Amino acid sequence: MDENVLMEFVGRFVGDLGATVAAGAVVIGDALGLYRALATGPQRPEELAAATDTAPRYVEEWLRGQAAGGYVRYNAASGTYSLSDEQAFALTDPTGPLFLPGAFQLALGTLAAVPRMVDAFRSGEGLAWGDQDENVFIGCERFFRPGYVGNLVSSWLPALDGVDAKLRAGAVVADIGCGLGASTILMAQAYPESTFIGSDGHDASILLARKRAAEAGLTHRVSFETATADAIPGGPYDLVTTMDCLHDMGDPVRAAQHVRERLADDGTWMIVEPIAGDTVEANLNPVGRVYYSFSTFLCVPNAVAQGGTRTLGAQAGPAAIRAVIEEAGFGRFRQVAETPFNAVYEVRP
Repeated sequence: MDENVLMEFVGRFVGDLGATVAAGAVVIGDALGLYRALATGPQRPEELAAATDTAPRYVEEWLRGQAAGGYVRYNAASGTYSLSDEQAFALTDPTGPLFLPGAFQLALGTLAAVPRMVDAFRSGEGLAWGDQDENVFIGCERFFRPGYVGNLVSSWLPALDGVDAKLRAGAVVADIGCGLGASTILMAQAYPESTFIGSDGHDASILLARKRAAEAGLTHRVSFETATADAIPGGPYDLVTTMDCLHDMGDPVRAAQHVRERLADDGTWMIVEPIAGDTVEANLNPVGRVYYSFSTFLCVPNAVAQGGTRTLGAQAGPAAIRAVIEEAGFGRFRQVAETPFNAVYEVRP
């Protein structure tokens, strides 16, 4: 055994263990407004505690751990803690194009399923999306929404052939697997002449989506229905979107066939999926690690719970997505955009 290799591996373990435990601290910092208060300027622990109505000793220990992890800055001379502009940008605004605490909320919710997943590994049974911890639903939206804020309207939709013009003139859009409705509402706000129908198989998510549409004053153009991807109502649709959900489906081919049936003859299907290569080795990187890990707990178990005829997983890659599309009878498939976390595909009849 090579002791240097062993120590390198132990070093990786220490980093992973610290990050795992620190996930809870990030969620606490977001929930209590600690990051937002700290963004106003350098503060001692007791000052931050007073500003957030929290206990100074807890805040002190929290700040020390955050500084050790590089999430806040520490000035030893003054004994104060602060956020850089970059840290504040990433940690304080859930409505912006980058928001890290949502990912940790999703991770903590995901890990709540460990006992059930131990059983699932032994039995081969699935675990449906609706049976996950509540933080999975909320954290998932908070994880993906910033990417939609930064890209959906500004670059992804305009990259589709003729779609932006249709939406501006007035189109009918189905957003399948909409979750809490973040993508549906963002599109509706950007295209006031179009009508949007969001659907999801999880009834509790649809109830929240309806509430958010009402709060945004969009109920006259936006509706939400509880429906699986192979049973969406209405159509023909000028645009169908699936945001980070095709790979979760137990029968993605059947879902794709249903989309084709509901799509207008000149309609477009925009598929947004986690960024991935076509081979395992292409995904052996930090982003692939994140997605494979989430997929083990969320995506594959949900697909298995739905019957699992083709469990793609979150790192399916463009070749696997193309195979589903072609088997469903579509004629055109091309990648139109990508980010560090997502790939965007245009599909036409």
